[in-house]
Amino acid sequence: MAVAATMVQMKIAILRHSIRGPRGSMMASAGSLGVLLAAGTIYLAFLEGDWLAVALAAWMLGWIVGPIFSGGDETLRPEYFSLLGLGPGRLATGLLAAAFAGLAPVISLLALAALVVAGARDGVVAALVAVPAMVLQVAVFVLLSKVTVAALGIALGSRLGAIGTGVLNGFILALLGQSWVIAVAFGQGGQIPEFVRYLPSGWGLLAVQGDYLALAAMAVLIVLLLAAWAALLTRRAGANRRSARGRRPMRAGTARQAVMAKELRTWTRDLVRNHQITFALAYGVFFAATPLLLGIPAMLPLAGPIFIAMSAAMTANSYGVDGTAHWLTLMTPGASDVRGRQLAWLVAVGPLAVLVTVAFTLAAGGPWPLVLAAMCALLGGGAGMVPLVSVYGLIPGIDPRNRGGNPLRTTEDEGSITGMAYLMLLLVALTAAPAVVAAVLFGWWGVPIGIVTGVLWYWGLGLLAERRLAAQGPELLQLMRTGRPPEGGTSAWKMPKMSKTHEVIVMLCWSFGAIPLIPQGILAAVFVSNGQLRHSWFLATYMPPGLRWPTAILMMLIGLAAMGTGAWLYMRAKQREKEPELPPVYD
Repeated sequence: MAVAATMVQMKIAILRHSIRGPRGSMMASAGSLGVLLAAGTIYLAFLEGDWLAVALAAWMLGWIVGPIFSGGDETLRPEYFSLLGLGPGRLATGLLAAAFAGLAPVISLLALAALVVAGARDGVVAALVAVPAMVLQVAVFVLLSKVTVAALGIALGSRLGAIGTGVLNGFILALLGQSWVIAVAFGQGGQIPEFVRYLPSGWGLLAVQGDYLALAAMAVLIVLLLAAWAALLTRRAGANRRSARGRRPMRAGTARQAVMAKELRTWTRDLVRNHQITFALAYGVFFAATPLLLGIPAMLPLAGPIFIAMSAAMTANSYGVDGTAHWLTLMTPGASDVRGRQLAWLVAVGPLAVLVTVAFTLAAGGPWPLVLAAMCALLGGGAGMVPLVSVYGLIPGIDPRNRGGNPLRTTEDEGSITGMAYLMLLLVALTAAPAVVAAVLFGWWGVPIGIVTGVLWYWGLGLLAERRLAAQGPELLQLMRTGRPPEGGTSAWKMPKMSKTHEVIVMLCWSFGAIPLIPQGILAAVFVSNGQLRHSWFLATYMPPGLRWPTAILMMLIGLAAMGTGAWLYMRAKQREKEPELPPVYD
C-alpha cells in the first residue's frame, strides 16, 4: 500500500505542474468533450433497450484503441522504478493505483454513473449494487488499456509484430470511422446484437440488472489482467535488444543519394516506421472496403489517396523523431537532406499508393480521371508537406536510442503529435484540390494538372523546408536536444498565449470541424451524387430531393467556418506574440 500511495502522490504532483500552458489547454478541451460524452451516456440510461450497453462498449473500445495511437499514459514509466527492486506484482499494483489519478478515469467514472441511474429505475438494491459495479468497471477499462499497450509494445519489438499491430490498428480505426456501415449492417441501426450485453464492458450493467455473478466475474478479470500486466512489465524490462545481424555498407555517389539510402534503410529497419506505413496502408484499404458490407463499391477508389494522406500524417514529425542525429547534417558544410528525404518518402509510399489506387479503381470501375489526378497531386503534396511541417512545427521527440519499453511513444508531447497529424491530413488534402476540381470540370485534363501541381508542390514546399533548415538548423537542434526553443525564440507549433476561452474554442473548432466538413459534407455529397440515400447519420441523404445538395454544401461551409475560426484565433494570438511590448507609461 505504501508503494501505491507514493506513486499516486507522484502522479498527482506531476499532473499539478503540467496543467499550465498548451498541455493544460489540451486537457481542458479533452475534459469538456469527455463531460459531454459522459452526459450522453447517462442520458442513454433513461432509454429502453440496450443502448447503454452499446455506449459502455464504445467506452471500453476507446480505452483500448485510444492509447494505441497516443502511446498511453506514461506519466510514470515502469523504467523509473527498475532499480528499486520491486516485484512485478507490487510494481503493477502501484502503477494501477497511479493510473486512476488522471482525467480519463474520472471522466469514465462519471459516465459509469449511468449504472446508478439504470439501477435506480429497478429499485434501491440495484442502485446500491451499481456503486461497486462502477468502480470495478473502470478498473477493467484501465487494465484492458494497460495490457493492450504493453502487449503491443512488446509486439513492436519484431518486424512481424510491428506489421501485425499496424494492420490491427488500421482495421480498428477504419471500422470506427465507418461505424455507420456497421450500424446499417446490423439491421438499419434498429437492432443491437445480443452479444454486446455480455462483453466485459456490460458486466456492470448485468450486475445492476440482477446478475450478481457479474460482479465476481469482474473481480476475477481484474486479477487476471493485473497478473498479465505484471508479466508484460517483466518482459518490457528486457525488451530492448540490439540486432546482431550484419549491415550491408551503403554506397552513394552524392550527398542526396546518401541521405536517400539512409532514409530507405530507416524505413525498412525502424520498427516504428514499419508500424506507421503498415497502419496507413491498412487504414486506407479497410476504410474504403468497409462499405462493401452494404454492397457499396463507390469508396474503393479512395483507398490509395487515403493511404497517401495517412502516410504523410504519420511521418509529419520526421525530423523530431530522428532526434539529435540532425547534428550530422549541421557538421557537413553545404549539406541539406530535405531532397533526399523527399525521394525516400516517394520510394517508400509511391509504389504502394499506385498499386492500391489502380487495383481498387479497377475493381470499382472508375472514376479514372478523378482518382489519378488526386493520386499524382497527393504524392507530390505529401512529399513536400512532410519536411516542411516537420521543420516549421518540429515537436521534440525521444531519440531512437533512448526509447523506452513502449515503442509506441516517440515523443513526450503526444497531444501535439495528434494535432500535427490532423493538420497534415488537412494540408495534404488541400494540395489535391486544384487537380480534383480540374478533373471534375474537364475530365482527363485533370491528370496532367495533377502531375504538374504534384511536381510544383514537391519542388516548392521542399525548397521552403530546405531554406528553413539552412537558416534555423542550430535552433532546431537545440529544440530537439533540450525540448525547449533557444532563449528568445519560440516553437512554431507551440500554442500562443490567449485566453482560456479562446484556447478551448480553438481546440473544439479543430477537433470537431472535420465532422461537418468530411462525413456530413464531402462523403454525404458522394452518396447523394450516387443516389445512395438514407444512410445512418448522413443528414443530406435523408433530406427531400431539393435540399440534399444544399444540406451537403452547408455542412461543408460549417466545417470550413469552424476550422477557419480556429485558425484565425490561433494566427491572431501568434501575431500578438510577435508585437513588441510597449514600455509602461508613468505620470
